[in-house]
Amino acid sequence: MSSAHSTSTSSTSTTASNTTPPARPRRSSARDLAQIAVFAALIAALGLPGALTIGGTAVPITFQTLGVMLAGAILGARKGTLSVLLFIVLVAAGLPLLSGGRGGLGVFVGPSVGYLIGWLLGAAVIGWATARLLPRYPIAPALAWTALGGIVAIYLIGVPVFAAITGTPLHLAISGSALFLPGDLLKVVVTVLVAKGVHRAWPGLIEPRPWPWASRSGSTAGTASDSTASDRSA
Repeated sequence: MSSAHSTSTSSTSTTASNTTPPARPRRSSARDLAQIAVFAALIAALGLPGALTIGGTAVPITFQTLGVMLAGAILGARKGTLSVLLFIVLVAAGLPLLSGGRGGLGVFVGPSVGYLIGWLLGAAVIGWATARLLPRYPIAPALAWTALGGIVAIYLIGVPVFAAITGTPLHLAISGSALFLPGDLLKVVVTVLVAKGVHRAWPGLIEPRPWPWASRSGSTAGTASDSTASDRSA
């Protein structure tokens, strides 16, 4: 009796150990914090060349959006967004990190505040998509998703806020934002080329994830397969 009980216990423990998924290694918090800080510093450094104002618009054209795109494409949604958030917090604290040496709370009541908020959404969108493009990271989809996050998502917040603060009709604000498009498209191309090289050299910076619709279709296919096997066995 005791022998049978011990055999049963051993079998149960063996089955449990076989079915328990392996523990995922914990990521280094120190490494994550360092990467977040480095990209916040990169965004700040890209403001050093200054800003270009075209056509009398109150929103300057800078290289800092390139840093935001790179943060999302290289660090992923979580760390990329946190690096942008850290940069914005430092600006709010009064550090002159924006192009032209701007900083302080006054920036957040100016016409460009919507673009700063849009940076957070842009980094999140680019990082989310990049995790699903890896490990292959094909160029064409990467360009499309980076443009969606780095241009569309940022403009989606920046343009209406600019229109509201300046009293500009929305259709004029939208047409005026076309001045930014050539430079932003160039930043998209640079981001994708740099990110592809970085992910090829240092795989694992972003954990690859499936597209939501892919996992649902995979689950449906698996259920159908199990059902077919059950019918056959019956």
